[in-house]
Formats: sequence, C-alpha cells, structure tokens
Amino acid sequence: MAIKGGMLTTRRRFLAGSVGAAGAQLGCGPSKHQALRAYAFVANSEGSTVAVADLATFAVARQIRMDDQPTDVIAPPGRSSVYVLTPQTGSLHEIAVQQLKVQRKLRLGQTAVSMRLSPDASAVYVLLAQPKKLVRVALDRFTVDWELSLPMTAIGFDVDEYFDQAIKGNRQVGAVSFGSAGAFAFFDPADRKLFPMTKLDGTLGAVRFQYGRELIVANLSGHSLSVYDALVRKRMVELPLKNRPDQLCFGFDKGQLFVTGEGSDAVSVVYPTRTPEVAETVLAGRQPGAMAVSKGSPAYIFIANPTSGDVSILDADHRVIAVVSVGAEPCFIAITPNSDFALVLNRKSGDMAVLRIGTITRNRLKSASLFTMIPVGSAPVSAAVQMI
Repeated sequence: MAIKGGMLTTRRRFLAGSVGAAGAQLGCGPSKHQALRAYAFVANSEGSTVAVADLATFAVARQIRMDDQPTDVIAPPGRSSVYVLTPQTGSLHEIAVQQLKVQRKLRLGQTAVSMRLSPDASAVYVLLAQPKKLVRVALDRFTVDWELSLPMTAIGFDVDEYFDQAIKGNRQVGAVSFGSAGAFAFFDPADRKLFPMTKLDGTLGAVRFQYGRELIVANLSGHSLSVYDALVRKRMVELPLKNRPDQLCFGFDKGQLFVTGEGSDAVSVVYPTRTPEVAETVLAGRQPGAMAVSKGSPAYIFIANPTSGDVSILDADHRVIAVVSVGAEPCFIAITPNSDFALVLNRKSGDMAVLRIGTITRNRLKSASLFTMIPVGSAPVSAAVQMI
C-alpha cells in the first residue's frame, strides 16, 4: 500500500505522541534525551521467525530467527524483553527489545502447548505436553520456579488472582483443561497443589477466570459454558449457546465475555457475574473467530472473519458499526497498549493490517478505513506490542 511522504510524516508524529503517553502510563517512559519506541513482535509459525514491526515507521525492522515454529508471544508491561514459545522444541525464548535479538533460551521439555503471563507479570506459566507438566518461569532469573505434574495431557489453562480477606492480599488461582478427556481441574499456585478432576460430558475447550472468582469452562461438544464458583469449586450454572465456544474474549474490564465459534455467524455476549446469563447473540460477519477489545472511550470489539477476509467492529452497545477488509484469513487481533491501533494478523496473506482506532465512527455505509499493511512473514499467528 503506497503512502505519500507528507502523510507518512504526519502519521509518524501522531504515533510518537500517543506512544509516549502510553509509555508513561506503563511506568517505562523515556529519559528526556531518549525517544520512546513501540514494536509489534509477530510470531510467524511457518517461517520460524519473529518479525519486529516498528510502529513509528510501519515497516519490519528485523526478522529474528527462532529454533522452530513460534506460536505465542508475550510482552510483559514495563520490561525491556518479550517472550516467545516454540512448542515443538518445548522452549521459551527471551528477546531483548533494545538489541532485537534472542538473549536467553530455556528448554522446558520435549513439547509445549501454550503459555500465559502471571497476574503480577513477574513470571510466565508454560503448559507442557511432554512431560505432562505446568511450569512457572521467573522472568528476572529466567529459571523454573516450580513445576506441577499433571495426570494427562492438557490442552489449555488459566491463572488469575483475587483479593483474599483472610490474608489481606491477593491470592492466585488456576485451572487446567484436559480437552477430549472431558475434564478440568483447579490448582493452587501458592501451594503447588492440583485438586481432583471435575468430569463433564464431551470435549472441553478453554478455561478462563473472571476476577479470580468465577471460572468459565467451554464445553465444545455441548455448545455451552459451565460457570463455576472458583472459591468453593462448585458449578453455578450451565449456559447453552447457539455457537460452539471456540474463542473466548473478555472485554470492558472483564464485565462481559464474548464467544465465537462454529455453528453460527454470530458472537454470543455473556455476563458471567452474579446471575450468569447469555445476554444476547449478535450477527458479526461470516464464521467469526478471533476477537480483541480496545480500552478507553469509546471502546470497540474487533472480530475477525477469516472466510471473508474482514473484521467486524462493534460498539459498546454490541452494534456492528463498521466492517473493514484486512487481508486473507485474519486469525489474530492485538490492540496496542494505548488503544490507538488494532493490529490484525492475516495468516494466509502473511501480513499485518493496521487499523487506527481513533478514526472509527458510525456511518451510513458501515465502513472503516485501513490505515496501512505491513508484510510480516509466513503464517503469522500471534503478536504482542512492547515499548522501550
């Protein structure tokens, strides 16, 4: 996509100001002699690289070669590193943002599944397939803090925290999904204890905590969500859905849960707290998939439609206000920390579409403009934004 010199200069100046504001909020602002920069780190699953897109120039600054196919990228706020998982080698990689290169690598097992940042951002939890374990890696030391053996191969997990009145502080809670076994289990990160498995009918998908007090379990076979009280580990309610709960996305300070998946061209809007309920089902494109929610006012819900190659944009009232073409097979959406841009990864076309959130408005044509496109590599699947 061609951009004229004057237009590009204006965009660079605009982004430099907004990135600087976001950096101050994160507590990682620059010195008065140093400019703040923002990079999008994009995992290219088929190219075995991490593309580093400079969000000041909107171009790839470097392709970082990995030892295998990366799938997950985490950018902890306030740190000068990002972390990349290569499941087939069971390895966690630390990339230095200043040098744009891998500075440390930790082999955790033969194969891994996924990873998540701890609630306090001091560690990364990594789920392993071989051996069957969950490990906690302390980021400062980049060593394994502890590990938890699992009775069978897990397909996903979540960790959250809540304020415990008894200890007058935060307490972490965790849960692991065993997928086709139709079971999940809570675990206590502080005591490194796995509780007995809870068996459900059918195949399970993701598990997600809300405020550390409710656990939402996706039942893929039953097209439903099971909501559990995480403190007493008892089921509160079963919520039937019109679609299979393949993708779960919290938005608006976790007060709502958005669900997409096979079986419906819609997104289900769930309110999990108090009396959990499915509030409404909103048509959101063709076979909607990955989602992301921007912060601030106004806030928007971005929903990727891989089949049609576009993104549907919903407002806070869950109305579709715009649809924008982004590329071939959009599969992942990341919002920059300052909510200035939505970054859409297109798996098939190998590029990243950039949407400028501040220009999105309701209009008669229900359309929005594409800010720019950045070629990033072969089969991009995950991205995270870090500022220095």
